[in-house]
Amino acid sequence: MKFKQPVALALAGVLMCVSLSACSKDEKTEEAGKSADAITSTAAGSETVKGLSGMNSERKQVSYMIGMDIAKSLKEIEQEIDIDLLTKGMRDQMGDKPLVNDAQHTQIREAFSVKLQAHAEKVAAELPKKNLEAGKAFLAKNKGAPGVITTASGLQYQVLRQGSGPKPGATDIVKVNYKGTLLDGQVFDSSYERNEPVEFPLNEVIPGWSEGVALMGTGSKFKFWIPSELAYGEQGPQSIGPNATLVFEVELLETKPRPAGEAPQIPIGQ
Repeated sequence: MKFKQPVALALAGVLMCVSLSACSKDEKTEEAGKSADAITSTAAGSETVKGLSGMNSERKQVSYMIGMDIAKSLKEIEQEIDIDLLTKGMRDQMGDKPLVNDAQHTQIREAFSVKLQAHAEKVAAELPKKNLEAGKAFLAKNKGAPGVITTASGLQYQVLRQGSGPKPGATDIVKVNYKGTLLDGQVFDSSYERNEPVEFPLNEVIPGWSEGVALMGTGSKFKFWIPSELAYGEQGPQSIGPNATLVFEVELLETKPRPAGEAPQIPIGQ
């Protein structure tokens, strides 16, 4: 199986929800039938998106859309899925003639949920070591890339644009635009996407930021590769993961002294 921990847990939850929904289906059958009739009657002959080949009605378009959503939700466990039997299961259930009774359905679902959970726990246990090794290997290779400078702490950076303004002091407040990604390019945080620069005291963020941004003159844009020990270590938030090496592009827009008594800020990436 090749699926990630969050997906595995989510699918286990979906399986449970499906089971719980099935428990109350008899009580809601009549109301659902009336609701379905109402939806069909109002949608008959309509077309949500024009010009889709073979899907010239809302019913066809919605059916295809739902099929896409199901496929997306099962993408991480596609090796576990027999598409023909999945389709047959849907057809049989729609026709109220499933080959599996309720007890058998529950048995299969619970066994698969246990399998998903066991795999998720295995992946979670291995992830810190996997991320740490991947980060070290990447940094070792990246160290020799043109323009990359490695500091004594292990922080790596590259000057994308050199600004002429002052460098911030250790307790100064800096205003920055930034984008944070994992080594695979996945964006986990970005002020650009929010269209809103961020301000924070330089001594209240992760060590890699405190060290790196202090090297920048105001107006500069740097790229940083931050090893896990200078980032969040094994306690990385869910969007980042344990022992992840982080990549940031940072623009230093403004530097100013921190007023006395100002409240601490939330570290970048959390």
